[in-house]
Amino acid sequence: MAYRDRSDAGEELARELAHLSGRPDVTVLGLLRGGAPVAAVIAQRLGVPYDVLVIRKLGMPSAPEIAFGAIGPGGVRVLNPEVADRLDADQIAQVTAAETAELRRREGTFRGVRPPLELSGRTAVLVDDGLATGATARAAVAVSRKLGAGRVVLAAPVGSPEAVAALRNAVDEIVCPLRPDDFRAVGQYYLDFHQVSDDEVAALPVG
Repeated sequence: MAYRDRSDAGEELARELAHLSGRPDVTVLGLLRGGAPVAAVIAQRLGVPYDVLVIRKLGMPSAPEIAFGAIGPGGVRVLNPEVADRLDADQIAQVTAAETAELRRREGTFRGVRPPLELSGRTAVLVDDGLATGATARAAVAVSRKLGAGRVVLAAPVGSPEAVAALRNAVDEIVCPLRPDDFRAVGQYYLDFHQVSDDEVAALPVG
């Protein structure tokens, strides 16, 4: 099975999430950048607000691919003590400052002058275009909880069985229709998996 594109994937997820249709407490959040077009379709079909969630993983100075935490809107910071304890306060501060600058740039690009993201007591539906390792999704879940989300739903069209299993206990609900045992890469399950541009995300309707 393969999706035609991210819009097609969004249609499939919207069907799986039909039980959330029209609920006043639901916000659908696209993880940048690939999750945004998927999320926009879901929000439109469910008749609920759509927005983007800008997060930045905090990587170890000597190995940026290893995250010791994540930051999100409103100064939210989540640390993974098992990794962060290997660093001193200055190292954590330097990485956090650099990633905060990039987060603010992206917030300005993708959220513009809209008010700060408000999730207090809401059901946050986090959407990505696929789950490979699940690291970005895990960071997004942690940030959403810190922003006050009362319930967190994670939705992705395709994911590795390992990532789905690892994330299951971190969220209140997970929706991932396609979990192939021979998973190799997210793009393998799309006919069109072009790199989503900043302009494409900025053009998506919000609200």
